[in-house]
Amino acid sequence: MDIKAIRSQFPILDQEVNGHPLVYLDSSATSQKPISVIETLEKYYKEINSNVHRGVHTLGTRATDAYEGAREKVRKFINAKSTQEVIFTRGTTTSLNWVASSYAMANLKEGDEIVITVMEHHSNIIPWQQVAKKTGATLKYFPLQEDGTLSLDAVQATITANTKIVSVTHVSNVLGTINPIKEIAKIAHENGAVMVVDEAQGAPHLKIDVQDLDVDFLGFSGHKMCGPTGIGILYGKKHLLENMEPVEFGGEMIDFVELYDSTWKELPWKFEGGTPTIAGAIGLGAAIDFLNEVGLDNIAEHELKLSQYALEKLSTIEGISIYGPMDPAKRSGLVTFNIEDVHPHDVATVLDAEGIAVRAGHHCAQPLMRWLKATATARASYYLYNTEEDIDKLVSGLVKTKEYFSDVF
Repeated sequence: MDIKAIRSQFPILDQEVNGHPLVYLDSSATSQKPISVIETLEKYYKEINSNVHRGVHTLGTRATDAYEGAREKVRKFINAKSTQEVIFTRGTTTSLNWVASSYAMANLKEGDEIVITVMEHHSNIIPWQQVAKKTGATLKYFPLQEDGTLSLDAVQATITANTKIVSVTHVSNVLGTINPIKEIAKIAHENGAVMVVDEAQGAPHLKIDVQDLDVDFLGFSGHKMCGPTGIGILYGKKHLLENMEPVEFGGEMIDFVELYDSTWKELPWKFEGGTPTIAGAIGLGAAIDFLNEVGLDNIAEHELKLSQYALEKLSTIEGISIYGPMDPAKRSGLVTFNIEDVHPHDVATVLDAEGIAVRAGHHCAQPLMRWLKATATARASYYLYNTEEDIDKLVSGLVKTKEYFSDVF
């Protein structure tokens, strides 16, 4: 990968923050956007802007073609069998909530089990809490190993014949842990359970093949993978989606409307009521084009090297605690840490003064914070446009942070 050439395609990186060149290490929260995506959005609004599926005029046809063309790009990106299995949503949170509120609410009952992990983002915990409360199902958690990874033996022991849903993140947004989704799905299916995957942190970094993984539902967000905000994907196996009721009702998702009853369009449109996020979908298609051009394998290889470098360099800082597996091959592009006697918010504030953007807080993962025995952590997350020099500046900034607070106290 030519990192210099890649960085040149991200105009936001070419600026100073607080008098320093920007070092952006918060891609797990949202990635930056290449010029090709920005120009695609601009072109849509300047040349194509029209509603989809409704008008027979030229602009309407162009918009519909671009919108449905983006759906086909997503289908290829995740290797779904059909575009009928690809539904545009507002993001991962919406996708997971739709599975919970439509599929799970209709299919679970008292005595059934839902199994998730402690490392989940809140958006993959709270919907299942609500399902359990309303259906009488039991919510269970896979135990984590000391390094924040999942043991397949523990997975096998936790899933039972009563388990109906297993929902797991592919990549932890705190630990960076890459979970063995294919193997977990196999165990889930052997016990008659449906496999749901939070792919928000996986899709930007890993090559995803839903047929090879054999997952039943999967959701991810465009804004974490070089695309626009407000657009996401719900993948579902066709036979499952066909038997689910829509979550939102209104225009475009209907077939016929009578005074007292209505029927729905076929997949995927029965789930896309109202005017969709047309520009966002087209922008996501452009982001997929960009990622395919760079190559997901190249991105993964680059991030593996950065992880190895970051873990090595950060480990030299006295008083640092690094969370998650220390084997870079077992984690994705982030490192979460705490500095002894320094609150992570203070760490992030001092780093920001140096032009370095990191995330601090509980990262929408409060149960995991309690498991880690931490109230909050700092997180540096890197992507295809980051370099070893960025890691060096992070380390230098953390050393300066330690010195500053040791002087203060």
